[in-house]
Amino acid sequence: METIWIRTQSRQYPVFVGQNVIETLPSFIHDHFSYATSLLIITDETVGGLFLPRMTSLLKDFHPETYVVPAGEKAKTFDIYYSCLTFALEKKLDRKSLIIAFGGGAVGDLAGFVAATFMRGIPFIQVPTTILAHDSAVGGKVAINHPLGKNMIGVFFQPEAVFYDIEFLSTLPPEEKRSGFAEVVKHGLIKDKELFEWLQANIKSLENVSNNDLQFMLSRGIKVKESIVSEDEKETGIRAFLNLGHTLGHAIEAEIGYGKITHGEAVIIGICFALQLSKRELGFSYKKDEFMQWLRALGYKTDFPNHLSAKKLLNRMKMDKKTVRQKIRFVLLEQVGRPVLKELEDERLMAHLEHFRAGGGV
Repeated sequence: METIWIRTQSRQYPVFVGQNVIETLPSFIHDHFSYATSLLIITDETVGGLFLPRMTSLLKDFHPETYVVPAGEKAKTFDIYYSCLTFALEKKLDRKSLIIAFGGGAVGDLAGFVAATFMRGIPFIQVPTTILAHDSAVGGKVAINHPLGKNMIGVFFQPEAVFYDIEFLSTLPPEEKRSGFAEVVKHGLIKDKELFEWLQANIKSLENVSNNDLQFMLSRGIKVKESIVSEDEKETGIRAFLNLGHTLGHAIEAEIGYGKITHGEAVIIGICFALQLSKRELGFSYKKDEFMQWLRALGYKTDFPNHLSAKKLLNRMKMDKKTVRQKIRFVLLEQVGRPVLKELEDERLMAHLEHFRAGGGV
């Protein structure tokens, strides 16, 4: 087991990464939340069906309540958020209660937002079960979606701890492995060239990654995120670099429909587009053919979804949280490990989108 400390202005907390780290959760709760009056586990249908009996047995001394929500982005709606709050009130949770977010990134976002807003904020612990959640469970961004944009309704609210048991990752379907791995690639590109090169050299398939390799790459990714959020907790500066590929990626998710493409698969297309912009705008240079072949071998689609309108995607990007005065800002790379922010005028951006659609690639 490895312990990584996340240090932000508002809170410091541990991330425990490794096999069977979930077994240490009861003692952590006993040591740090002996005052807790009640405990609520929020999970989704998929994770609940696989692992909820184990979790409730593990935490039986705390007599946990459980609430099961839809899997994936369907959990991040006003209606589901409201139903979680209603359940918490019905079960008499109070300001000394504790919430456990048990699932992937969507459950973590939802449960964290519930914790942040229930009675003006109660503590919560992240227990992620996906590769994607190595990114989303760390850093304190919690939110739900709006039909006009992803994660538009939310706050910054740090967890008390993260228990990242990689044993849970063994049941992930291929598309969820690709979804999470996209964020690992992102972390390497923006701040850890050694990790990025290691990934290309060692990860040739996502179907048979060893637990040792999983722990190595996920820990490195978490350390990249820690180094950024420790300086910029609320995204007033460099934390925006963590959005590499997300500006177009979020627009693709919203335009296709949440849940119809995984977050990470949309982000990979966004990363490919961002690298094209980096090349054309900043002279970014690297082994692009090798990179694209590697992504495709891992099962990613790297092309612009041709059935989507470039104009509609442009309008979606204008709704992005990072947009200021209707000027779309992209995270680009001067080189691997050296990100920058750049605003692009609509006409120039449309030209880049059409070039990408036509197969200009990176």
